[in-house]
Amino acid sequence: MARLRLIRRLLLRFRQIDNRRRAMLVEAVAYLFAARLALIFIPFPRLARRLGTFVPPTDPRTFRARSGTAPDQARMAEAIGWAVTRAARYLPFKAVCLPQAMAARMMLKRRGIGSVLHFGAAKGGDKPLDAHAWLDAAGIEVTGYPVAENFAEIACFV
Repeated sequence: MARLRLIRRLLLRFRQIDNRRRAMLVEAVAYLFAARLALIFIPFPRLARRLGTFVPPTDPRTFRARSGTAPDQARMAEAIGWAVTRAARYLPFKAVCLPQAMAARMMLKRRGIGSVLHFGAAKGGDKPLDAHAWLDAAGIEVTGYPVAENFAEIACFV
C-alpha cells in the first residue's frame, strides 16, 4: 500500500513539472539506462574511447571546455544536471557518479555543449581505493559535486 502511495505521489509531482523539464527528465532516464547497460556489457577500455579524448588534468583543453561560455549554454548545463540527478534518485538500479556523468555528457554533446569528465581516486578507509567521477560544462558543476577533498584528480576526458 505504501509503495502505491509513493508511486502515485511521484506521478502527481511529475505531472506538475513543465513540459520542457518533463521531456528532459525522460531523456535523462533513457541516457542513464544506456550508461548503465554500457558499463555492464562493454569493457571499460573500449568504452573509454567513446567518452572522448583522454587527457591529463593539467591539459589546457580541460580549462577551455569547462570555462564559462554563453549564458544559454550555462542554463542548459544546469538544467541537464538537475534532470540527471533527479532521475537517478528514482531508477530501479543505483545510478552512481559514473553513469550520471556519462548520461549528462551525452545530453550535453547532443546539444553541442563541450564538457569535461573527471576521474578521481582516494585511499578509502573501508576500501583499498575509492573512485569518483564528476562532470562540468560551460562553467557549471553538472554532476558529482561537491567532490571530497581527499580525491585526487587522475584523468579527464574532453
